[in-house]
Amino acid sequence: MVWVLDERNLALCAIVTAGMQFSFFLVACSCKFDKVTDFAGGTNFVVLALLTFLMAQTWAARQIMVTTCIIVWGVRLSGYLLYRIIKIGEDKRFDDKRDSCLAFAGFWTFQAFWVFTVSLPVIIVNAGINAEVRDYWTAQDIVGLVLFILGLLCEAISDQSKFMFRNDPANKGKWCDTGLWKVSRHPNYFGEILLWAGIFIISTSVLSYGEWAVVLSPIFISAILLFLSGIPLLEKKADERFRKNEQYREYKARTSVLIPLPPPCYGCLPRALKCLFCCEFPLYDHLNEETEKITVTKDLVAKTEAETV
Repeated sequence: MVWVLDERNLALCAIVTAGMQFSFFLVACSCKFDKVTDFAGGTNFVVLALLTFLMAQTWAARQIMVTTCIIVWGVRLSGYLLYRIIKIGEDKRFDDKRDSCLAFAGFWTFQAFWVFTVSLPVIIVNAGINAEVRDYWTAQDIVGLVLFILGLLCEAISDQSKFMFRNDPANKGKWCDTGLWKVSRHPNYFGEILLWAGIFIISTSVLSYGEWAVVLSPIFISAILLFLSGIPLLEKKADERFRKNEQYREYKARTSVLIPLPPPCYGCLPRALKCLFCCEFPLYDHLNEETEKITVTKDLVAKTEAETV
């Protein structure tokens, strides 16, 4: 086994990640474009998986499996996102950051932290320290692999169907409700969370003591998608665009925000159950914001007129 700075190569992976993201940041900031942003994130996962696998030199079946999973996922996602951004032209997420080097740097710093944190289970598995379970499969390996495959298929199919939907001129100005998007408003994010949960479950076969900190991986990716830059932004954008469309309101009321569920069943659930068990959090609801603003404005005008009189 070859290791640098520490036997699990955590420090080396942190340095490599920081170096990769900083290099891509220099290119993106200098040229003021964002076509390499998502590509840099996805390929960084692949680099860390290959690096830790090759440095361990133990060639265990679990290490081969996990490394292969990350390569397949990373290459597919990076390639898809790169092709999509080239076709679209620009990423609107960076409209308020592209001209600010400091704000742009903040995003790239966060991306480096994201890549390293989410990669922790892969790094620990590939370290190959726990020789007792290194060379045979466990129930966690099987369950984790099944979850990863299901998550990968869900993400890939969702991405492809939405891409095809948007490329059809007949669908201009519409929201995607085909394929898996009929049963989930964000099936690609469900797949992303599921596959990383699978990788974590695989890693539990070899974890000991402080290594259980790798549970941060599925928690962190879930938190980002559920509460930060994933679902909240997309839900707000869709609500602002389609809030006056009754068909969209019905689609949102009957379709699960994350977990694929039959619309008739989901639509019948009380709001409290949707929130507790299906991640339908109040921060995703922006349908009535415009009405509330109008009401507040009218109240202010009425109050001003009354005071004037």
